[in-house]
Amino acid sequence: MIKKIFFTLAFLNLMLSAQAQEPVMGTTYYLPKTALRFSVLIEKTEYTPGQFAAYAERYMKKNNVGLEPSVTYRITSINMTPVAVPDTSKQFTLQLDKKYSIREVDRDASGILLAINTKGNKIEEIPTFKAAKRIVLPNPNAYMNEDILSAGSTAKMAELCAQEIYDIRDSRSQLSRGQAEFMPKDGAQLKIMMDNLDTQERALMQVFEGTTYKDTLEKVFTFVPTQPVNKQLFFRFSRKLGLTDTDDLAGIPYYISIEKENNVTEDVAPAKEKKEKDDLGLYVNIPDKITITLFQQEQPVKTFSTLAGQFGKMEALSADLFGKKQTSHILLNPISGSIEKIESETLK
Repeated sequence: MIKKIFFTLAFLNLMLSAQAQEPVMGTTYYLPKTALRFSVLIEKTEYTPGQFAAYAERYMKKNNVGLEPSVTYRITSINMTPVAVPDTSKQFTLQLDKKYSIREVDRDASGILLAINTKGNKIEEIPTFKAAKRIVLPNPNAYMNEDILSAGSTAKMAELCAQEIYDIRDSRSQLSRGQAEFMPKDGAQLKIMMDNLDTQERALMQVFEGTTYKDTLEKVFTFVPTQPVNKQLFFRFSRKLGLTDTDDLAGIPYYISIEKENNVTEDVAPAKEKKEKDDLGLYVNIPDKITITLFQQEQPVKTFSTLAGQFGKMEALSADLFGKKQTSHILLNPISGSIEKIESETLK
């Protein structure tokens, strides 16, 4: 009797194991959730005072020259691009059965459904930000004559350097009037001489005005909204420090608000719970439009809008679209998961 019971249990385990290993005839996919990718461009300005900055007002009549090095930041632009991420709460299996005329299922690399019986639209890659190359400024010492370099004091060097700048300006003025002792033979030679004088003056003026370098940096923030929000802290920014931690009060707060327009009437029962007689497991989003507003403290600075798949509702598509006599080609929006195009085809 014990052997018979043991044999029965072993047989049942074998049957259950075989059923568990039986492959499911279908394709698993996700509907997309719309994420918001913010690109914040920040200009960094580095100022280094010149060697003779203290004499700029005396010799060059410049009274606003800084005597201390400084670094400042400012936001030049904020742009938003909607991107798609898989919505793990909307994972389905599309049944692939001989009774359905589904020949092709197109998904992206993350498993988001793009199209049925056709090729989906490829999402254009967001261009990689590339900062401009820093301009190499001329070395002022290369344009100082022997008298300047051999002067016994900083004050004397500043005086001689200023005199050299005024001589350069006088030479340029004479060339432009045609009164120079050695005039160029043609316009091309004149341009070369004028450009050379401009370079000399810019190089020597650095010792009074100092040097200023500007670089542009990009900071990317990704925000995935799941519900409306009202002025949620997004990031902080300081003119002296740039981006700071959200809990660093040295930075001015930037807030984000998400407002749903409620253009889509939600169903009483979720779409996933609605079962048709022939449910093949094909769902699409009916997205709602959202408005995104960024605030600097209380002041709105930027507003965007987009369709978001996680707002609105889902809808199950009928298996009748893929019958034996007629099939369909369905193209979905890769960001929102809504139907962009649907075409019917009569099968022979």
